[in-house]
Amino acid sequence: MSGYGQRMTPNNHKKPHTVSLRKRILSLPTLLSFGVAAAFMFLLATQFDLDWSETLSNIRSMNPWLYLLALLLYYLSFVFRGMRWRLLALNAVDTAEERERVPSVLQCSQVIIIGWFVNSVVWLRLGDAYRALAFSEDAKNTFSWSLGTILAERVLDMATVAVVLFLSVLVLTATSDLAVSQFIIVMAFVMAFGVLTIILSMRLYGPKVTRLLPSRLEGPYKRFQQGTLGSFKSQLPYMLILGLAGWLLEMARLYFVVQALGLDIGLALIPVVALGHAILSTVPTPGGTGAVEPGMIGLLLLSLDRSNAASVAIVDRSITYVSVIVIGGLIFLLRHVMRMRSSSKETSVAT
Repeated sequence: MSGYGQRMTPNNHKKPHTVSLRKRILSLPTLLSFGVAAAFMFLLATQFDLDWSETLSNIRSMNPWLYLLALLLYYLSFVFRGMRWRLLALNAVDTAEERERVPSVLQCSQVIIIGWFVNSVVWLRLGDAYRALAFSEDAKNTFSWSLGTILAERVLDMATVAVVLFLSVLVLTATSDLAVSQFIIVMAFVMAFGVLTIILSMRLYGPKVTRLLPSRLEGPYKRFQQGTLGSFKSQLPYMLILGLAGWLLEMARLYFVVQALGLDIGLALIPVVALGHAILSTVPTPGGTGAVEPGMIGLLLLSLDRSNAASVAIVDRSITYVSVIVIGGLIFLLRHVMRMRSSSKETSVAT
């Protein structure tokens, strides 16, 4: 009878918040988000008064090999992000046993892609929460610790983006007559200042905050603080280089998209558009849809006409949005199939 009872409850060990997040990702609102994305694209088309025949003609005549190169470089950037995240996580643990449990670079890269997939299909950037959950399961550590390592990653990203964007705008204004909207620059520095303020406040006032928290929140906060502040213990220059390499590959992606379409926007504008895309993608719509597209076109209009600017935006979004849904979705499903099989084997052994 005891064996029968165990076989009847193989899924009782699943965490409630894991099931909740998975249901939300695969729910009706997620499907509706695709409809919203389509509505935003329609709004984009009507607001920018595009010549769609010319735009589609540009896309049909693009060089497929340069497009594939852009796609490859985009996904190569996830490897560098995975390497950096693993280093952050290794810094944030104390024991040799915990270090051994930190996932490999490949696993870290896959979880990042899954997080971007989730951000592309649900609202409010829940992909970051799902990524923290998945990483905590792989590392056999707490959710709050994992979330702290992601915040540390955001600090490095925002600092890098702010500096590179500022330098790019200086070069652009010095070498051309183009005037870039101040909104992108201000937003980059506000975001960088915001995350740095959080880190400094945590370092200076962390013990006081801990004493003020209810006892049940004290442990999670300490793990979150360990994951965040501990991530910067060592190898900071190396992690900055890895992050910069990831962003350079993002810029290279856009460069080869432009080349695939046979266009030229000037090298100085490439970082501004690529990093502007990244900043606008933080808008809490699925994949930043509705903000990224008009923002990219607006920046590209500094150098291109409307139809060509729209061509670049559409082709680039086919990589940063559509391909993430397809490839990220496949990795997401494969991950859960593998985990279900592993869980089934463990249940069989236990019974």
